[in-house]
Amino acid sequence: MSEPKVRIKNLYKIFGPRAKAMVPHVEAGMGKPELLEKHGHVLGLNDINLDIPARKVQVIMGLSGSGKSTLIRHINRLIEPTAGQMIVDGEDVLAMRDKALRKFRREKASMVFQKFALLPHRSVADNVAYGLDIQNVTEGDAKARSQKWIDRVGLSGFENHYPAQLSGGMQQRVGLARALATDAEILLMDEAFSALDPLIRTDMQNVMLDLQEELHKTIIFITHDLDEALRIGDNIAILRDGIMVQSGSPQDIVLKPADDYVTDFTKDINRSRVLQVGSVMHATPPASGPRIESTTVIEDAMQTLLEADGHEAIVMRGDEAIGGLSMNDMIRAIARGKGAATDSGAYT
Repeated sequence: MSEPKVRIKNLYKIFGPRAKAMVPHVEAGMGKPELLEKHGHVLGLNDINLDIPARKVQVIMGLSGSGKSTLIRHINRLIEPTAGQMIVDGEDVLAMRDKALRKFRREKASMVFQKFALLPHRSVADNVAYGLDIQNVTEGDAKARSQKWIDRVGLSGFENHYPAQLSGGMQQRVGLARALATDAEILLMDEAFSALDPLIRTDMQNVMLDLQEELHKTIIFITHDLDEALRIGDNIAILRDGIMVQSGSPQDIVLKPADDYVTDFTKDINRSRVLQVGSVMHATPPASGPRIESTTVIEDAMQTLLEADGHEAIVMRGDEAIGGLSMNDMIRAIARGKGAATDSGAYT
């Protein structure tokens, strides 16, 4: 197994004048309310450990105050930790001196903010080129690279417009193009689509997913919206009061919630649009029937089975038949508020 792109180890963040002295209290089991009441310090992050693979979308989610935005700001050290390590490509970002940290921020990790963070006195083209200017890229090269990403995010013809002349969705496209123009390996997206209207938000998710299919960046995406997390995430980590309560694939989160807090998150989702048939199949493939790839979601698989007028489908992983799937399997999976998985990953 390859090394993770980002490895977060034993990360603590405590806000207050004697933060380091508070770490032993937290290590001994003191939680956020008690630390505030007894010592007047706020617990932001409590012993976070998370490995983030390269070229995948890692979602970090939770309610307001859970610590998710605090966590992402540690990756590029916009916030300094109280204790712990933040390792990127084997190097501890938290140990970097000023010059190395500036290089890391300019070239390795780009950030897309919820509030767009565009420069109001700069045109779209100049905003997109801003990171390239900081990298001392020549004017001609910066212009060409900026135009490439302006075109890719669907803003051709708006190069000379200013942020105030654009809608919220268009402004966020500028922010995304600016992050991509630097060719950074890591994109940090802090509630990047939360300020957008639902339809525009879905459109931006589509733009990001289409680009990711081609570019394969390491994306760390913060959200409080489980539907968004399930749609875009390869892996999801859920925070509560600074503690990571569960980390896993979207299938793990829906089928095997770690506690009542995670269960509450998942109870109202449309399971048919999230669960894949490989998670709900039974073990024995039928002798005949339509073939359905294991990563197909239940909603699409139901349509396939109905159109084939069959009792069962053959679940495939590439060219290999790995299980069977009936309409009853899928209905049971949708109906249950909680699911259980067998050792093979199949729903029971």
